[in-house]
Amino acid sequence: MSDGVAVNPARERTLMNPGKLWLPLLILLTLPLAHAEGLRSGEDVLRAMHDRYAKSWYETLTFTQKSTTYNSDGTSKVETWHEALALPGKLRIDIGAPSDGNGYLMVDGTLTVLHEGKESGTRPLVNMLLVLGFDVYRQDPESTTKIVQAEGYDLKKIHEETWEGQPVYVVGAEKGDLKSKQFWIDKNRLLFVRLFEPTRTDPNKFQDIRFEDYRELAGGWVAARVEVYADDKKVFSEEYSDIQSNVKLEPGMFDPKQFNSTHWEKP
Repeated sequence: MSDGVAVNPARERTLMNPGKLWLPLLILLTLPLAHAEGLRSGEDVLRAMHDRYAKSWYETLTFTQKSTTYNSDGTSKVETWHEALALPGKLRIDIGAPSDGNGYLMVDGTLTVLHEGKESGTRPLVNMLLVLGFDVYRQDPESTTKIVQAEGYDLKKIHEETWEGQPVYVVGAEKGDLKSKQFWIDKNRLLFVRLFEPTRTDPNKFQDIRFEDYRELAGGWVAARVEVYADDKKVFSEEYSDIQSNVKLEPGMFDPKQFNSTHWEKP
């Protein structure tokens, strides 16, 4: 911003003809509004999330996680988890020292529990945090829509709220309803920020899961803190450190039979 600005004849003609200036400005101002008004269903929101980041979002992610369980008697338990994601649909969790062989594999809708390197159980399980926080950006919107609908979220219901000072889309519930399955998406950045769903142990009891402390990462974002509430009380939290994106991950590390022999974590 210098005082000695040279006169530009072309600029002078533009200023003398304000119509040429206002037309593109008007178009620019109406584009975000038109985009926002175009999202009339949960399916529209999921598609917009995908389209915003599909060309830039990372393919893999690793981090160390401090997991804290808050007990009803006021005590808490802290564990160290090592997690690795290959998007879409693959999550590995090593609980404690990787050499112990304890953890979980969540691969394409199936949960496998590992104890001392051996399978101790398997069952169908869709991790909605993985789907809405990560997979949505790396798989086609039709696949995400199918998964979300199968999990009981009503994509025809959508309204807007304010969450932590920012506008959000709420998908799956009418305004004022916090007892239906629903997910909240930051309207400006199109990032997943909140989920309401029944607890695993009691379908009549809902939990409120929040993605916090978002940080830009390799063309995408990562929430470095996750908090889980039940009956308005914090029952679990996750804090991420040593976050790395686009790490080369061997396919075998998501195979239960190779759980002990294929690692990415530091011992």
